[in-house]
Amino acid sequence: MMIAVIIAVAVMGLAILLYAGRGRTRGSGGQGLKRRFGPEYVRAVAEHDGDTKAAEQELGKRVKEHGSLTQQALSPAARERYRTRWAAVQEQFVASPRQAVTEADTLLARLARDRGFPDGERFEDQIAALSVHHAHYVQGYRSMHAAAHGPSGTEDMREAMVESRSLFEALVTGDPATPPRPSAAAPDGQGKAPRPLTRRHAKGSST
Repeated sequence: MMIAVIIAVAVMGLAILLYAGRGRTRGSGGQGLKRRFGPEYVRAVAEHDGDTKAAEQELGKRVKEHGSLTQQALSPAARERYRTRWAAVQEQFVASPRQAVTEADTLLARLARDRGFPDGERFEDQIAALSVHHAHYVQGYRSMHAAAHGPSGTEDMREAMVESRSLFEALVTGDPATPPRPSAAAPDGQGKAPRPLTRRHAKGSST
């Protein structure tokens, strides 16, 4: 009798494990990855020339490598230092867009590192880890990095600064940031757009 009970319990346990395993597989499959990565999922599929399976393998690998990463909290003093430095970089954009974008790129890399992500010297590793935890905001960082390390016009650099602000806010506050609208400049934290980064000013710049 005891043997029959033990066998029944073992079978039930195995069934539960198999069911849980199927649930995890579904959650990490196509629909789960779409929900988790959003625009990053679309980008990955495009990067793989429409090969959904290859894209999902890549994104699944990112989750496996970086999904358990624990983000480190910033002290209030550190948050204030980062905000002050970011504001200064935005002001600098008027006189020197190229230098401002380069410094903003370095600032984001350092901020991500301080929050526990891979060091910015390994950009691909850092962006992969960020995409797992901040999928909706990493494209702005890519644009920033490209503008800082390649030929870009003033308008492209301005848009990179605007787009990257959402990731900056998400990392500084630890809360999700609202992605900026394509036609709007980044908010300065007071509900106003910083004058150095308005579209009118960028078009009027001779830089």
